[in-house]
Amino acid sequence: MILTDDEREYLATQRLGRLATVDAKGEPQNNPVGFTYNTETGTIDIRGWRLARTRKYRNLSDNDRVAFVVDDLASVTPWRVRGIEIRGRAETVVEAARGTPPPAAT
Repeated sequence: MILTDDEREYLATQRLGRLATVDAKGEPQNNPVGFTYNTETGTIDIRGWRLARTRKYRNLSDNDRVAFVVDDLASVTPWRVRGIEIRGRAETVVEAARGTPPPAAT
């Protein structure tokens, strides 16, 4: 994903975004999620408590197309909205919880 310097700078100031997924029946779902922009991989990394158990995670097994929005109000007087929308494909990655050793090799 190619982001401008301004877009990367904006994302670095934000903590919450909204991830839109679609289930196997074609029903959309949109949820607030925590995220970070991974400068090494150029990806948006979404993390969450028990994320692998969520509907949005399950939706990705049927359809990997997503939209991700981060926005805020820069000012209410005058009304000025800032934001970015990213559309693309997602992949699921499960990481061990911090402080949890990886499973033993057999």
